[in-house]
Amino acid sequence: MKDVLKEQRNQKYNDYVKQVTPVHSLPLNMLKAFVTGGVICVIGQAILNYGDMLGLEKDIAASWCSLILIFVSVILTGLNIYPKLAKFGGAGTLVPITGFANSVAASAIEYQKEGQVFGIGCKIFTIAGPVILYGIFSSWVLGLIYWIFQVTVYQM
Repeated sequence: MKDVLKEQRNQKYNDYVKQVTPVHSLPLNMLKAFVTGGVICVIGQAILNYGDMLGLEKDIAASWCSLILIFVSVILTGLNIYPKLAKFGGAGTLVPITGFANSVAASAIEYQKEGQVFGIGCKIFTIAGPVILYGIFSSWVLGLIYWIFQVTVYQM
């Protein structure tokens, strides 16, 4: 009797979970991410092309492109537009430089109520911190592997 009640309860719970769990279409999500990330990258390329048209050197145009994309991302985050774009585009908005700027700005906005030091200062890199940490660490490991490879190849 106990097992039957337990099984009925589990079945009701499974039915409830199935009812409230949203159904996602993987191909559609991939298409949205591709289009959204592509549009962001096309905007970046347009900025680079405009800088080239103005006669800027490639490095200077690339710096301006990064600066403008970060600025626009932070402004859109502050206006609560970027999160809506991220909800639609998924990973397409997270991969470019704009996603990183959004994560830093969103943390700063969220924790500003706690003050300058303990709010913004301590929590601004809550999301972006691990990205920075593992980015630096992995570049160090790859640099070490490259250096070992160079030393062993040139000594042969």
